[in-house]
Amino acid sequence: MYLYLRAEDDFTCLPDTLLNSFGKPEKVMELALTAQRKLAREDVVKVMDNLLTQGFHLQMPPKMAVDLYEEDLGVLPPSD
Repeated sequence: MYLYLRAEDDFTCLPDTLLNSFGKPEKVMELALTAQRKLAREDVVKVMDNLLTQGFHLQMPPKMAVDLYEEDLGVLPPSD
C-alpha cells in the first residue's frame, strides 16, 4: 500500500486507526502532482483532492484473484 501525504512526515492528519495499523512508514518517493500527470493505479485528481481535503491519500494494493494463490495455500482443485 502507498500513503500519499500533503506534507512530508506529517502524520497528524491520519486517523488513529490507520496510523496504528499502517506500520512503520518508509519514504519511497516524492512526486509533484498535476492534473495532467498519470499515475499507474490511481486517479491523480482524486489523489490531489484527498490531499487537499484530508491531508493524505491511501492507495491499497490491487485485488488479486484467489485462484492465483490456491497452489501456494495448498488448496488443490477437485480431482475427477
